[in-house]
Amino acid sequence: MPLLRFDLIEGRSDAELQTLLDAAHRAMLDAFKVPERDRYQIVHEHKPSRLIVEDTGLCIPRTEKVVFLQVTSRPRGREAKETFYRLLAEELEKSCAIAPSDIVVSFIENTDEDWSFGHGRAQFLTGELGAKE
Repeated sequence: MPLLRFDLIEGRSDAELQTLLDAAHRAMLDAFKVPERDRYQIVHEHKPSRLIVEDTGLCIPRTEKVVFLQVTSRPRGREAKETFYRLLAEELEKSCAIAPSDIVVSFIENTDEDWSFGHGRAQFLTGELGAKE
């Protein structure tokens, strides 16, 4: 349970996408110390004209390899988030040749009552999943 939503410019092969998703999962596991099978990832691919990712005036160059990642998660501390940003950049550069300048991440935080993993129940609230990850 973090839910990772990737917005990418279309054109990557299935193998390239799998490598990217695996690299992001490794970063998440290391930064957030979640279980191995705690993996929820969605990929949205866009035509180049449908994904605009600028730099907020920071003069950060972007290429067609740009990755916009939205992480929906229970609250995470500053240190865990900063560790995730760093590890994600390292993993994507090493595994996918994606420059750190092509990675943009945004967090959306929610609480235990905002998650149901099936069967019409909120497993964090029912005790089926621990309150802490």
